[in-house]
Amino acid sequence: MGDPLPRDEHGYHPGEREVQARFDSNRLADRIAELTKHAFISESDRAFIEARDHFFLATADEGGNLDCSYKGGEPGFVRVVDDRTIAFPSYDGNGIYMSAGNILTHANVGLLFIDWQNQWRMRLNGVASIDFADPLMADYPEAQFVVRVEAREVFPNCPRYVHKMELVERSVFVPRPGCETPDADWKGHFEDVLPADQQRRRAQARTEDR
Repeated sequence: MGDPLPRDEHGYHPGEREVQARFDSNRLADRIAELTKHAFISESDRAFIEARDHFFLATADEGGNLDCSYKGGEPGFVRVVDDRTIAFPSYDGNGIYMSAGNILTHANVGLLFIDWQNQWRMRLNGVASIDFADPLMADYPEAQFVVRVEAREVFPNCPRYVHKMELVERSVFVPRPGCETPDADWKGHFEDVLPADQQRRRAQARTEDR
């Protein structure tokens, strides 16, 4: 991706400054950075993050090709490990592993947390790593691995365009302790190319249903 753009004392790079100058928002941007941007996770940040049941994860590969993914779980599935680090599990998905693959080749990530009911949001930018034997694996049933993110920037984001929405139902596919997680229906169309352990489990389930 080339050398990173130089950033000034407020953390802004030349591209951001160019657009700020166009709309005379340099002073506002500086004040916002001074008052809200921080490189640690405060107690109020922790409470907000750990109350969320989903977030959006932005990643990029070494060539700068971008991807944005939705990540969902039970409230608290994103854990604040310390004032610099968060962790979250990766559950079974479509087997492509775009986010994970990007992290392995280009570790910078951006996370967006939104509270739709109270219309508030927070960004966390940092450096991610993947551990297939993370000690937290035991706390996440059916997790394939754990992602940890070292925070570099944490800040609230203007919430005025966040639509107010109410939760109807959480996904039945989120792994829960003591509860058998159903398979996604779409996997039936890819039966012959599913991972071997999933093929065995599905074959056993069909046998038991007879």
